[in-house]
Amino acid sequence: MIDDPMDRIAAALERMAPPPMRSPEFSDASAFVWHTEPDRLEPVAQVSRIDIDLLIGVDRSRDTLLANTTQFAKGLPANNALLWGARGMGKSSLVKAIHGAVHAKIDQLKMVELQREDLPSVGRLLNLLRDAPYRFILFCDDLSFGHDDAHYKSLKAVLDGGIEGRPDNVVLYATSNRRHLMPRDMIENERGSAINPSEAVEEKVSLSDRFGLWLGFHPCDQDQYLAMIRGYCDAYGVEIDDVTLRAEAIEWQATRGSRSGRVAWQYFTDLAGRRGVSLAHSQAG
Repeated sequence: MIDDPMDRIAAALERMAPPPMRSPEFSDASAFVWHTEPDRLEPVAQVSRIDIDLLIGVDRSRDTLLANTTQFAKGLPANNALLWGARGMGKSSLVKAIHGAVHAKIDQLKMVELQREDLPSVGRLLNLLRDAPYRFILFCDDLSFGHDDAHYKSLKAVLDGGIEGRPDNVVLYATSNRRHLMPRDMIENERGSAINPSEAVEEKVSLSDRFGLWLGFHPCDQDQYLAMIRGYCDAYGVEIDDVTLRAEAIEWQATRGSRSGRVAWQYFTDLAGRRGVSLAHSQAG
């Protein structure tokens, strides 16, 4: 029985406090998703990805990121990477495909997905990963920052590491539609209105400079678009002649008003459905 008021307060606080996070079983999966409230790493039973050989038109970025990832998985020096550029051109697909390809050879390589809104918790996540006997790709998809958005300061804990330094067993791969992670009009507005224009945006713009690798993704041409679809057809056993494929695929892109890897996959998904072919556990874009 607790008689002392301070003991009662302490007991109440202990009941309110979340239980300490148990150490995750990293051997249970190749990929995890970081969640907060409470902090936990959820294993991903089946990663949604396509084979690396099906990514068309990104050869240079593929080879560069594959080499960097292989070095990292072997315990050698490697850079953080920013994949930026056109929407739907396979930035996130490439990260997931390369992780799958390297993990198949070096199973010590794991991937942890971190949502942008959970960036303030990244210090706690790094402390959890720091002493684990594995190598981790910290994956932040569709990263960008708006006006008065302070989340970018948390990202510096990964890129610069603060006083402790970034853990040697963690590398950050981020994707963004923006090369400097913030809108161009915001950069120009802040430069034009600030007393010291260079200092007004330097902190945010320089964030992207902290990535050792910048890999650009640009809109595909029609030949690449059609080659993507043909590659999917061959890989999944969907039979269609070239004339019909070309006519349907071009009509599909016209109705969407755009042409990209994502649009190619969406057309192929429709085609596979019409032909009765299952695409279980596969996704592109």
